[in-house]
Amino acid sequence: MSLTWKRIRHRFELAGVRFLIALPRLLPFRWAVRAGGTFGLLAFDLFRIRRRVTLDNLDRAFGETLSRREKTRIGRRSYVNFAKSMVEFASLGRLSKDDRRRIVRFEGLEHIRRAIEEGHGVILLSGHFGSWELLVTSFIVHDFEVDLLVGEQTNSLVNDTINDIRRKTGAGIIERGMAARGVFEALRERRVVPLLADQDARKFGIFVDFFGTPASTLTGPAQFAVRTGCPIVCSFIVRRADETHDAFVLPPLYARAGAEREAEIRRLTEESTAILEEYVRRHPDHYFWAHRRWKTKPR
Repeated sequence: MSLTWKRIRHRFELAGVRFLIALPRLLPFRWAVRAGGTFGLLAFDLFRIRRRVTLDNLDRAFGETLSRREKTRIGRRSYVNFAKSMVEFASLGRLSKDDRRRIVRFEGLEHIRRAIEEGHGVILLSGHFGSWELLVTSFIVHDFEVDLLVGEQTNSLVNDTINDIRRKTGAGIIERGMAARGVFEALRERRVVPLLADQDARKFGIFVDFFGTPASTLTGPAQFAVRTGCPIVCSFIVRRADETHDAFVLPPLYARAGAEREAEIRRLTEESTAILEEYVRRHPDHYFWAHRRWKTKPR
């Protein structure tokens, strides 16, 4: 592909992303979120985007404990929730701190405060569950300093636009290129570093059970915990019928002093994955089932 055509394509992609970001601003926030759910219905029922992957994953996770109709309903609700979450992300720039404090009600913030008071940074671990971008940026309104470790888009113009939305919330950005160093520095400064570790890790992960099936899982959060002594704190966000949210912050997981390093990495990865599974079982329609979570197989 020529450099000129690549630049033109990137400009068109940027225009599309800016249009999608601007669209929710035409409506009051709650109306925009509810309208966004319609796109989820269209994606699942009309365009059927990765619908087969979603239903296959639900089959693998729940087997015969749920009927086909129940799994289809969960899959549909998952798409609706995901679409609403994308509208919420696009709207972050127009939400004040007071707005986010009203929209997201927290339970368990004392776990993070205690860790910071004891001189630690916090590895905040969540998954592609609920409105995760709204969750991690809402910690800022409670006076926590947050640095986000973000993926890098192939289109640098789109990448900058998305990261600008995050920066407007008051979050710092750790680019993938300086991931390890950036995370270590943030934890040393007693900041909160949100991480997602629930996608297929291919050959870079270890296999731990997720819904009874081995899944290749990233060990980064556990490695940071072992090397720094900072706790892993799991957190999840659950949508209410009125489009507000309850956010749950769970007790910390610490690496055990003096324990064998690789064993601790496995233990922390297993325990945090089990916690994620527990919340997915409680609210299966909040999880992003369209990802091929079990794509990599054990040898």
